[in-house]
Amino acid sequence: MMRKSLFAAALIVTAGAAEAQVIVTVPYRPPETVQRVKIPVNPAEKRLKVLIISGRNSYEHDWTGVNNMLRALMTDSGRFDVRVVEDFDHGTLAMLKAYDVVLLNYSSRWNYADPVQQIWSPEAFEALYAYVREGGGLVAYHSSFTWGREIPEYKKLIGAVMEPGTSRRAPPGAFTVKLIDRGHPITQGIREYIWTYNDDMYTNMSFAPDAKIHVLGTAHDAASAYDPKITGPKYPAAAYTPEKLKAMKGIDADHPQLWVQDYGKGRVFSITIGHDEVSLHFHPLQTLILRGTEWAATGKVTLPVLDEAKDY
Repeated sequence: MMRKSLFAAALIVTAGAAEAQVIVTVPYRPPETVQRVKIPVNPAEKRLKVLIISGRNSYEHDWTGVNNMLRALMTDSGRFDVRVVEDFDHGTLAMLKAYDVVLLNYSSRWNYADPVQQIWSPEAFEALYAYVREGGGLVAYHSSFTWGREIPEYKKLIGAVMEPGTSRRAPPGAFTVKLIDRGHPITQGIREYIWTYNDDMYTNMSFAPDAKIHVLGTAHDAASAYDPKITGPKYPAAAYTPEKLKAMKGIDADHPQLWVQDYGKGRVFSITIGHDEVSLHFHPLQTLILRGTEWAATGKVTLPVLDEAKDY
């Protein structure tokens, strides 16, 4: 009887607090704060083989930590076996053909504005182009768009690059990406708007005129985000006055952040977000990376949408 009385009282309190926030409890597991190094995959498992090409990046990027997290994320999915190469200058077509998909996490400069860069040999570039043209999959990831502006074929391969002076990183470190094609195999079942965390919004990118890209997601570069009260020292107030903002190309406009394209017989998935290990802790980005990599490798997607990225 006592238990029934308590239950009835709880109902009365709940009914009287109709405007209170509903508390939903879900299974909770604290996030990992120490990165794991993945153990090798059993060769008997028939997994898609991924090669991450890395080895040089800008100082803002924890590229070695990101490579480790990408490797753990993909291996944990049960779908991929992953290797990392940090010296692609000696890359060959035969080497690349051992893999189903290549992920580029590379930037040739220590600083975005540096005139000197470390680029691969002509033979390595041609091996990469031939690999994708002949049917290999490619994922162009985040900082891979910050270089290659002097290399037309690389720009065509990944679809677009950042151009100093016209392209920019918009101020918000956390912003929404709107999925404008939710029927594509990569994005199907993902909510319309996803959040990013500690990430970069690339705007006014220079798109290769002969790359036939299909945009999956965009982000909005709002003039209000350049308010000096919220931007910080990277955005000096004198450079972003209301008058100067009005004259800026692409302000208060939507900018592609995710797209796909064919390159010869190969498939390319381009994803500009994914700045660091912080952003990689969240399900929407994890989902896009996993499903985009699988699509680039096979043309199909079997991996599920992770819980916090699901449409509801």
